[in-house]
Amino acid sequence: MKLSATLTTLAAAMIVAGTAHAATELVIATVNNGHMIEMEKLTPFFEKAYPDIKLKWVTLEENTLRQRVTTDIATHGGQFDVMTIGSYEVPIWAKRKWILPLKTDAAYDVNDLLPPIRSALSYDGTLYAAPFYGESSMLMYRKDLAEKAGVKYSARPTWDEVRDAAAKMNDPKAGVYGICLRGKAGWGENMALLSTMVNTFGGQWFNMKWQPQLETKPWHDAVNFYVDMMKKYGPPGASANGFNENLALFNQGKCAQWVDATIAASFISNPKQSKVASDVAFAQAPVAVTPKGANWLWSWSLAIPASTKKAEAADKFVTWATSKDYIKLVASQEGWANVPTGTRESTYANPDFKKAATFAPAELKAIETADTHDATLPKSPYVGIQYAAIPEFQAIGTAVGQQMSAALAGTETVDQALKTSQELAERDMRQAGYYK
Repeated sequence: MKLSATLTTLAAAMIVAGTAHAATELVIATVNNGHMIEMEKLTPFFEKAYPDIKLKWVTLEENTLRQRVTTDIATHGGQFDVMTIGSYEVPIWAKRKWILPLKTDAAYDVNDLLPPIRSALSYDGTLYAAPFYGESSMLMYRKDLAEKAGVKYSARPTWDEVRDAAAKMNDPKAGVYGICLRGKAGWGENMALLSTMVNTFGGQWFNMKWQPQLETKPWHDAVNFYVDMMKKYGPPGASANGFNENLALFNQGKCAQWVDATIAASFISNPKQSKVASDVAFAQAPVAVTPKGANWLWSWSLAIPASTKKAEAADKFVTWATSKDYIKLVASQEGWANVPTGTRESTYANPDFKKAATFAPAELKAIETADTHDATLPKSPYVGIQYAAIPEFQAIGTAVGQQMSAALAGTETVDQALKTSQELAERDMRQAGYYK
């Protein structure tokens, strides 16, 4: 009897050990933005709901993340089971069968996803990535400083108004700069902002013959305007500042104005993070000669690479992290003002969210008015607002971003930077066979 009991106990222990050993480990590549860091913190909630799945996080700076996941997906490396990618990659990678279509049930409620976001993450009518958060861009500003300086904005501010406001509110001696904008090189960093500026100045990346347009008047006008304004009224070292750096500056009270991703609104209006939370206000993204393409459309989303051997477990995680229940979980932990936004209609309809998030109306309007199919004054052959949805754009946008950052830093003139950018873009587009 004792031997039998011992063997039974041993067998049970082996089963438990085997079960523990058999737990599926998902490797998740993500960006080091605030909402993703919060997602990582909430790992215990997922692992409690799915005890047979363990999460391993690889959290990277934006440019590094893009390089790592693009290399891995293109070489079928299989390093990651879930990737954080954007609306730029989804249709390109889906067409190449690099990512898997998502499997969602009725409880997930795909129809609750905001139409512009759902459309951007679909290919041939099928959803290939789930939006963790969605965003457009808008003007965020210090209403206390604006009132003190006598600054008033139009319902749809112009870039001239923004520049004039920057001049009035600029006070370097007090540690306050009139305007903070992205300067860090990258197709998704400084070129996201600059592309929208070029759009509103009447420009485009490529004409209908796919010829780069980087030395046209709109590009010269927009980039000269940007560089001149930032040198006069921006913070020192602006050429190294991306989203996170400017967010930190704004939260410290060092930016009078900031044009950037709508997702920043929840952070700068959060008194736990921002010294100026009670003094922020919001307006639509500035325009110049046209409102077309003034505000971008983006979604940081979770996708499953075709190379994973853990697709079923990955699908469970993606569904969990982008569900209505996940948003409620974040609300219970951090409050409704700090949930991931820009994804679901139900979020914007929630009375608790509407009460807590003063930025919600401006954010939703920006997302709903962003049109990726009609973003430039002259007709363009590409889809996209702050990018052109072609595989070659990532390399071209990064190279141009380096030139624009150099122009902002003063190591090149705007004319030199645009000339070099045009030559680089022409070379890449010719090599890719777009034109001779």
